[in-house]
Amino acid sequence: MIPDPASAAASGGSSELNKSSNQDKANSSGAVNNSEDESGNENRHKRGRRRKRTHKEVENVTRKKAQSRRCGVRKDVRHRKRAHAEAVTLFDAITMGPSAMRVVIDGWTEAYAADRDASLLDLIRFFIQCCGCKGVVTAEMCHTKGDSDAMDKMVDELVEDSDEVAGLQYKKFLAFPWILTVTWPMDADSMEYPLIQPGPYGRWFHSELCDFVSVLVCQCQHSLIFDSYLINMLISLLSELADSHIRAFRHTCTLAAVKLLTSLMDVAVNLSLAVEKTQKLQQVQRPSRQKAQVERAQRKVKELQGKRAEIESMMNVIFKAVFLKRYRDVHPEIRSICAEELGRWMRLYSSVFLNDTYLKYMDWMSYDKIPDVRLKCVLGLQSLYGDPIVLPHLDLFTSRFKDRMISMTLDKDHEVALQTMKLLLLISKTHEDVLTADDYKPLLQLVYSSQRPLAVTAGELLFLRVLSIDDATAINQDERSQEEAHKQQTFTRLKALLEFHRDSKLHNHVVYLVDSLWDCSGALLKDWPTITSLLLQDLPSPLLGLTREDEAVLVELMLASVRQASEGPVLAGRNGAKKMLSSREKKVQVDDCSKLTQHFLTVLPHLLAKFSGRWDIVASLMRIPQYFLPESPEAKNTQLVSRLLAEIRAVLEVYSDAAVLEAASRTFLSLCGEETTWGSMARPVRDSMVQGWVDHLKDLLTNSLVGAIFSADQEQTGDLFVTLKKVSAFHNCHDLSGWNLFDLLLPLLPVEGSQEGAPPQVLKEVLQCLSYCVFWSLSTSSEIMTSRDQAVSLRLQLRVFCEASHRCLSHSNHSVRQQAFLGVSDILTAHSYQQQVWHPTSWSPLPYTPTPKLQMALLNFVCKNVFAGRDGDHECKACRHSEEDKMEELHRRRSMLAAYCKLILHGVLEMSMAADIFTFYVKYQNDLGDIIKETIHRSRLIDKFESTRTLVLSLQQLFVRLKHEQEAGGLPHVQQGVQTFSSIKELAKRFALTFGDLVKFRQCLVLIHRSGIEFAFRDFESSTPTFLSYLSILAEFSSKLLKPDKRTVLAYLQKHTSDQVADLREERWQPLVFYRGSLLAEGDDAASHGSSDRKQPGRSKTKLEGSKSLGPLSPTEPQVGKVHRSSPSNKTTHAQEHLVKRPPSQGTVNTEAGDDDDHADEDAVEVEL
Repeated sequence: MIPDPASAAASGGSSELNKSSNQDKANSSGAVNNSEDESGNENRHKRGRRRKRTHKEVENVTRKKAQSRRCGVRKDVRHRKRAHAEAVTLFDAITMGPSAMRVVIDGWTEAYAADRDASLLDLIRFFIQCCGCKGVVTAEMCHTKGDSDAMDKMVDELVEDSDEVAGLQYKKFLAFPWILTVTWPMDADSMEYPLIQPGPYGRWFHSELCDFVSVLVCQCQHSLIFDSYLINMLISLLSELADSHIRAFRHTCTLAAVKLLTSLMDVAVNLSLAVEKTQKLQQVQRPSRQKAQVERAQRKVKELQGKRAEIESMMNVIFKAVFLKRYRDVHPEIRSICAEELGRWMRLYSSVFLNDTYLKYMDWMSYDKIPDVRLKCVLGLQSLYGDPIVLPHLDLFTSRFKDRMISMTLDKDHEVALQTMKLLLLISKTHEDVLTADDYKPLLQLVYSSQRPLAVTAGELLFLRVLSIDDATAINQDERSQEEAHKQQTFTRLKALLEFHRDSKLHNHVVYLVDSLWDCSGALLKDWPTITSLLLQDLPSPLLGLTREDEAVLVELMLASVRQASEGPVLAGRNGAKKMLSSREKKVQVDDCSKLTQHFLTVLPHLLAKFSGRWDIVASLMRIPQYFLPESPEAKNTQLVSRLLAEIRAVLEVYSDAAVLEAASRTFLSLCGEETTWGSMARPVRDSMVQGWVDHLKDLLTNSLVGAIFSADQEQTGDLFVTLKKVSAFHNCHDLSGWNLFDLLLPLLPVEGSQEGAPPQVLKEVLQCLSYCVFWSLSTSSEIMTSRDQAVSLRLQLRVFCEASHRCLSHSNHSVRQQAFLGVSDILTAHSYQQQVWHPTSWSPLPYTPTPKLQMALLNFVCKNVFAGRDGDHECKACRHSEEDKMEELHRRRSMLAAYCKLILHGVLEMSMAADIFTFYVKYQNDLGDIIKETIHRSRLIDKFESTRTLVLSLQQLFVRLKHEQEAGGLPHVQQGVQTFSSIKELAKRFALTFGDLVKFRQCLVLIHRSGIEFAFRDFESSTPTFLSYLSILAEFSSKLLKPDKRTVLAYLQKHTSDQVADLREERWQPLVFYRGSLLAEGDDAASHGSSDRKQPGRSKTKLEGSKSLGPLSPTEPQVGKVHRSSPSNKTTHAQEHLVKRPPSQGTVNTEAGDDDDHADEDAVEVEL
């Protein structure tokens, strides 16, 4: 702990301090008296003294008492106040709030007037204690700065253990005229100092320390900072500590030094204002004032200017001594402090700091590796560009470093990119000619960013530069009415927006563009009457005509705005949006939904009628009713609803495109809801359409199927295909079980041994429709299932569908095979999930297990279609297709792999069926590795031992396959096998990395080694084992074993090899030597343990983890892989193990197994293998 002032004065440098105090007594007393006269806190001091008096004293003190009595009372109060100030240290003051801080600092200034050196030593102790140092501060005098003996002492040293002191560390530095020595324990460096304390305490201490420095300078600004002693000593102290190699000193004192410069800057600003005020007053009153008064005013101006020059000199010293050394500090917190304060200095004192000499540091720090430092630079520049007074000084900086600012919009830190975009938006508003069209192009493309805050800011820039149109140039107000002027202006902005979207060439991202512009131009995007009038060409002007592409994009913009108004800013793939809306935002959302429902119920039939010949526009228009508000008053208008339903039905009679059918199906789903007003009108229309399609389908099947042979001509096949698409699209969203489509469409699937069948496109739609039938049966079974017969019927339907899909897995067409695989996988997964979540009080679906043939067919399909061929073959085959085709193919492969993995995780297939999938983890790491890794993780959560056995099985399968290839192929295949062996080792390394918590999975790791040893020494009698080289692969898991488990595995290995192995120096036994060395690695071998058996600090946690019991001891191997148990009298609790150091074990040392290590003095057991 830091000693009190009395104890510090009794140290070796006390005589020097007293002598210095006597020499400087006159000067300091004069400075203090001047401070007391000019200070504005005298009344507050008197009030504070009066509050400290007791109630009895206040009553006894009256106005009629003698002057001597009043003087005696005041002396008594001052005495008690000084006693209280000595009890409360400066470090305690920062914990007592701003008001108490001012009182304590006032007391310190009074003590400074009485004893300057002792008070300064208290201030030094304060800063040392703020650094988290709990040592002792001593001082000795240094009369000149050039003292060679003093400069030789300015070093950091470590004192070794001695008789009296053990491991003390001290720092000597010069705070002229003193040489200060700070002594503290050696282990204090590992302690956390206050500034980096976790939680709110660190932030609170940062704020309080800054306030303390500001209040100290504020209270001393009239006299004490100009006494050429206090500030000089303080600058010397902080600059020396800020240059220390100890992080706590360097971090805390750098913060204090830059805050001291900021506080001095406030004083300089006040002096500048005082100079200006005095000069203005002098100019106004000069004709009427006498010569003596004029000279007095001039002297006052010169005095103020002199004080300002002295303050600027202090600021320059701090900048050179602290900032120039610390803005490149190794710790990012210190660099962040320098960047933040530099921006504040430029804004507060622009006359000195706002020039190229200081701006260059801001640009240099914008290239920092740490995001927080770059962020502080950008925030500092924002404060500068937001001040119109300092803008003329930034022209050169803007033109020189704008490229860097533009590049920072792509920063990997989202906050830095966002604030940089806000900075560029601010520059664009204040400097219109700085950024060129080429500069704006990459900035405006950020409206499609995945981060919504960044995209919204880019949308503001887009609205400012592209969509902001001068009303005087857009329309002549004298010639046209106000309504026509508004329409003309809206048309012009929409055309500009369409042109921007067309130039960006991202036509599938309209919804993201609307979301980016929603906050700044929501009124434009929600002007649906004007947009629909533009689509319907209500205005006669030919200049407002749109191309076909513009019409399609405009409809997408209108649909995106409708979705945004109805659902909010939550979009797939875009982060940073608000997930919870306020009550005001919800009210605005309801009002917008009511407005769009009212408008589009009237206009949408006209739009569908006009664009009935274009399926892309029709598909977008038919999605608008999904966002209607059911509670809208216009929903009760049966005539408008009937007209809309009639138009939708007319469109479905013409089009059979997937997009149109999906939009119509989802629209009818929203219209046919039970809670909707128009449900009673929409449901009969839907049932009528479905009934017509089913009747037509029956007629076609009657004419096309002759027994089991499909004999339809091309026209009938096309008609059948279109009808199936419509039925399948509606069956996806609606329950059509009442039409019994499963029995109607099942005969179209090929039977066993049949060669003739329906065309592939028909079979694909049939499989999809049948899967929907089974899905709806499973989904509604909880409502309709009341007996066992219904459960048996459902399982029969499931079995029939699985058998039919199994036959289709061998179809010649790839799309049919893929649809059969996805259909049966999804059905089996849904059935398994339905059994898990079924309510126990109702009838549940009967269990169904796929046949072994179907299981193998699913596995073979995944291996052939997802992991088909080598990587190079895939790349050569894919390079012939476009980028879009390659992405679509990758999406299909990922979907099939995910479907198969879900079968594993839901228990439909055995976990061992995933062994073949895990073998491709490294080979297809880029495209499919994330799915395989997630499967490994989730399977381990289900059953960690079975998952571990699956990993072992995958490695052993690859190794056995490699051995067979080498034995059958000869030398060329052996060379090829070496590469394959390396890939197997890489796969084992990746598997080992998936084991994170070694204590949690230690049994699994031991299981891997046990299985590997048994596999490597299979059928081992006299010759070399066939699979001995598998031990090199198994060694990849050795680093994950805990030390007791390593010894246990080593004992198990020696049990298999002790009798048969004759000489390990032979080349054939090198895999065994390598594997054994991996078990003895990291200090586990006997040689390393014999060198040192001393307990290392900080290892209690590892020892505790390694001492957990896994199983009973092996009685047959008492000297191998076992740690001696301590006696019962020496056992301690886990809490005591961290406080009491145990003596080393006195048992014999087993040099073979290496028991004389860190764990020799604790309880540890081995795993029974």
